Amino acid sequence: MPRPVAVAITGGIGAGKSAALDAFRSHGAATVSSDEIVHHLLATDDMVLERIVEKLGADVLGLDGRPDRSLVAQKVFADRALLAWLESLLHPLVSREYLTWRERLAELDEPPRVCVTEVPLLFEVGGEERFDKVVVITAPRALREQRRRVARDDRDARLLPDREKIRRADYHYVNTGTFEDLREWVGSVMAELESGGASTA
Repeated sequence: MPRPVAVAITGGIGAGKSAALDAFRSHGAATVSSDEIVHHLLATDDMVLERIVEKLGADVLGLDGRPDRSLVAQKVFADRALLAWLESLLHPLVSREYLTWRERLAELDEPPRVCVTEVPLLFEVGGEERFDKVVVITAPRALREQRRRVARDDRDARLLPDREKIRRADYHYVNTGTFEDLREWVGSVMAELESGGASTA
């Protein structure tokens, strides 16, 4: 049965993955980010709540009684063992959520031709096999530092080097220009994906 072409966006911190996701959305692709899914899980999944409190303590909860992402981050990014534990908890759930989302898209009367998921640790967790195409967004280190929304820590050290991601990707964009530059490039990628027709399950 025809289904949307499944595309993953990945890249380093500050490279512009979210902007690329926005650009794909502006060209008609269905989009979701792993970050959105994690936010949803922390806000709604009681099993995730129980496991996090059991492992990290109740002091990571916010005023609403749900895990506060900034408080959780303070703990896990200071302890690699805790970070590995949290990733082992969340990554399978995130994968389940975006695969379910894709299945629901395919069941629509008029499914989108392309669906795109932003997955920061795509290659690091072996997630590329779940997608038809992979887009890697890169940018020079100095520019990425300007764009960072989080305090500098050792997160970059855990990522594959850009050159390895580029080697394994289907599409690569160096994001040094404007959003319109990025959007124009994404438009050419969308045209190629759509001209190839939908993938088959």
